[in-house]
Amino acid sequence: MTPGPTSRFAAAGRQLVAGAVYFGIVAALAAPSLWFLGDLLARSAGVAGAEKELDRLTGRSRLQPGSNASEGNGSPFLDGKTVTIAGAALEQRIGEVIGKAGGVLTSAQVELDGPDAKRGFVGLTTSMEVSQAALQEILYDIEAGLPYLFVEKLSIQSPGDFGEPETGRMRMTMSVSGQWLPGE
Repeated sequence: MTPGPTSRFAAAGRQLVAGAVYFGIVAALAAPSLWFLGDLLARSAGVAGAEKELDRLTGRSRLQPGSNASEGNGSPFLDGKTVTIAGAALEQRIGEVIGKAGGVLTSAQVELDGPDAKRGFVGLTTSMEVSQAALQEILYDIEAGLPYLFVEKLSIQSPGDFGEPETGRMRMTMSVSGQWLPGE
């Protein structure tokens, strides 16, 4: 027997209903996934915005390899082909930090033969005059920037100790060290 026109119409109707149910189920399963993806993208944009705001507020930027060491980026070791050049680079870096904070470097002595010299460390002892507000900026810039530098000794003399008003500059002596890699 051949199907009649009504049975063909009924079969086509059942196929249409089955297709609609199938696409309805697929849409119902895809909707939460699309909602989750949209929420994930919104959160990612929020985190990126918060990172930019944090960098702006702290005055820092992400470390980029090969950048200038005086900007806090670059190699974690002192630059220089010889230990003498590395000592000069250390003195220059500290001088820049003090100058940027508004201080005055009064003397600096590079120590190439200190107790840690065999392990590749170069030391620098400096004397400076700085304002009280500049002290934190100097210490942060030295210890948080690159190359990695370590404040080993710090001696501060308040302005009142040498007969100046409290609004004057403090005298400060500081020993800093950094590591130099021979052959770099």
